[in-house]
Formats: sequence, structure tokens, C-alpha cells
Amino acid sequence: MRRLIALISLTGALAAAPAVHAAVNPQVAGLQVALRAHGLYLAQIDGIAGPRTAAAIQAFEHRHGLPLGPANARVRAALGPLGRPLFGTRVLERGDFGWDVSVLQFLLTRRGVYSGALDGYMGNETTAALRRYQRLLHLRADAVVGPRTLSAIVRRDGVPVRVQARPAHTVVHVVREGDNLTLLAARYHTTIGALAAANRLDPAKPIVIGQRLRIPAVEAPSLGPQRLDVRAMLDEWATRLGVDPHLVRALAWMESGFQTDLVSSAGARGVLQTLPSTRAYVETVLAGRKIPATVDGDIEVGLLYLKHLLGVFGGDEHLALAGWYQGERAVKEHGVYTISKPFVANVLALRTRM
Repeated sequence: MRRLIALISLTGALAAAPAVHAAVNPQVAGLQVALRAHGLYLAQIDGIAGPRTAAAIQAFEHRHGLPLGPANARVRAALGPLGRPLFGTRVLERGDFGWDVSVLQFLLTRRGVYSGALDGYMGNETTAALRRYQRLLHLRADAVVGPRTLSAIVRRDGVPVRVQARPAHTVVHVVREGDNLTLLAARYHTTIGALAAANRLDPAKPIVIGQRLRIPAVEAPSLGPQRLDVRAMLDEWATRLGVDPHLVRALAWMESGFQTDLVSSAGARGVLQTLPSTRAYVETVLAGRKIPATVDGDIEVGLLYLKHLLGVFGGDEHLALAGWYQGERAVKEHGVYTISKPFVANVLALRTRM
């Protein structure tokens, strides 16, 4: 165990310079998640200490008046709850939040046992994925990263390891009834040829319901003019509308990880992942006006709807979040669905840490 901790401690000075051979260090994935929470890293969480990661670190240091340099302990402390602790320095179990959980989620994703968000929170999805991985490693499936599981993960995953970088902003669409390549190309602003090439399809043949299609990624934007302080924008609208900023941050983090350009297969958009039907309701009923389709506008739409739900349910945050997840009418008529309860619990658990 002591040898493993020493190995991992070598990552104390992270992302000092771009990696010449694009080496993947899972600890860097934890850094990237933390920087994303501050709106400074907009590319793929890939564990590569490349130029975008280095630029995001420098931007964070400049913003917080820190000396320019690697992501050392002082920088990680300034990053907040997601900036610590490094993976391997504590036992991980359900309910934990931080850098090390982000690293674990990254590792589980690479092993194909986790497909959830890289949000640094060890909730139901992460613990279930960890159990699956522990079974694969012939370990006790207790969903706890203790010494034996840590040793097996580090040994098998070779922290740090070298893998080919994945494309930025990859979106996977699960084919539903009525879908075809023409409609999907229009929906995702790409071409039939690009879809076919990305998924090795014959455009002349129909696609199959349930088939998972990789949507060709648009090149990630530079960190310059696209950089947004999403946290500050959320806080501003929360204060303006009288909603708890910590609740808003937790909800936005669970929905998108503060990503401004995320679009789900159902058409939910932006930081708070609001559906077109939700926007239409907010504009028509709650606001009585059109709201710009911008990051700022998306946040306004989401918070107007959240404030509405809090009002409808008398300030009960459990019911308001359930209404957000499953629909206001469904909560009134049927109560909180079983499937909604983990989402509500996760948001409220994160509330005290965001």
C-alpha cells in the first residue's frame, strides 16, 4: 500500500507542460474535471496533460492570483472540493466527492463498466460500476476502493497508462423508432456520410432500433473567447431569482457537469439540460417573452422553471427536484417515482459541497 501511495504521489505537480507523446495519466482526468467545474477546461476528459489542460491551469492561476506553474497542492486546494484528494490517498466509498472519485469514474469508463457522468460524486451509478469492475477482477464486490481494490486497479490499469486520445465531445445516440440517417444528420448538424463513416454503416441500409451510433464530434473550441465562468452565471441568476445558489450548482453539475454545449439524445440542452418543451412553457407561461438561446438564456430558462417548481411544491426541494426529473404533473398524481429518488438524493447530497 505504501508503495502505491508513493507512486501516486509523483503526480503532485500535474500538467506542467504538454506531453510530447500524449501519455494518459488518470490523475490528470481528475484535474480536468475540477477545471471544467470552473468553466476553464472545455475539451474531452481524456487524462492527457496537453496544451488545453495547461492553458486552463494558467487561466485558473491568473484568476486566483496564484504563481504560474504546475497544478501543485496550492492550486488543487484553490480548486475547491473537486481539487482534492488525489486518487489513492483515501478509502473511497458511496457518498464521497472529490478529485479521486473523478479519477475512478474515468478509469471505470475506460474499462467499459461505467457510462455515467464524470462528476466526482460516488452515487448509485458509480458504485454499481465499481462492483462490476470488482467482479471482473475477482475481488469482493463491496463498492469500496480499499487497499486490495486500489492495488488491483493500479496494477491492471497501470496508472499512469498510455491510450489513444478519444474524440472531443463524443455523443452517442440510441436509435429509436422513426429514426433514420437523414433525420439524425439534421438533428446533430452533421452529414449522412459522416455518420456512416463514424459508425461503419452502409447508408443504403436501414439502421436498427436500439443500435448505438457515435455522432461525429465537432472540434472542441479553443479556451480563448469560449471561456465562460458558468459557476458565476449560475450564482447570478440564482441570486436574482431567489433560489439557493448551492442547490442550483448541484443541479447543474448533476445535469451537465457545467458543460454549456451538451445536447442529449432527447434534445435537452445546455448547463441545466432543459427540454424544448420546458423552454416553450417557461417562455409562454412563466416569462411571457422569448428568451435568447444563449448560455445565459439557457440558465435563465432552467432557473425560472426550478423556481416555479419550488413554488408549486411549497418550497419542498425533494418534490421540486422530483418534478424536475419526472415532471410536475407526475409528482402531483403519482408521487416520487423510484427512478427519481437517486437523482434527488444525489443533488441534495452535492448541495452542501458545491
